[in-house]
Amino acid sequence: MARCARCKTSVTLSRMDYIWTPWRYHYVSSVDKVAGCPFCRKLAAGDDRENLIVHRATYNFVILNLYPYTSGHVMVVPYEHLDSLAKLSPEAAAEMMYLTQRLEGILRKLYEPDGVNIGMNLGRAAGAGIAGHVHMHVLPRWIGDTGFIATVAETRVLPEDLAITWERLKEAFA
Repeated sequence: MARCARCKTSVTLSRMDYIWTPWRYHYVSSVDKVAGCPFCRKLAAGDDRENLIVHRATYNFVILNLYPYTSGHVMVVPYEHLDSLAKLSPEAAAEMMYLTQRLEGILRKLYEPDGVNIGMNLGRAAGAGIAGHVHMHVLPRWIGDTGFIATVAETRVLPEDLAITWERLKEAFA
């Protein structure tokens, strides 16, 4: 609470909060140096376990984030390599939302989070790590899941190995 210097009335000042993700720097700074789209490469490889693909649907697939913010961080990715949600077919967009809804329920059941982040970043300026292939992030969140070690030591502590996360989510989709 502060007082306006001109009229002496009390005003509430808003404060902007920042979320820092320094542990993702290696990925963000190197993604353009690798030839081709990581999603398309993983799809073509054929080994879903090795490439962290949890589920294949008709128009989209579900894949673990290789550099997760939290355990259970997944993405819904259309098979079609498109850089814009507006270019996605209505069928693919509907399935993307259906899979996102399903993942919300699965993550709530498996991880019992305090909340769930759902969203996408379209274009490099919007924060997209893979700007050329649209994808939806779905990840469980807990109150206080950014703490001292992440803020000071630029290290993310994940209580679950990606292979275990893959197994749990793969089983939930079965």
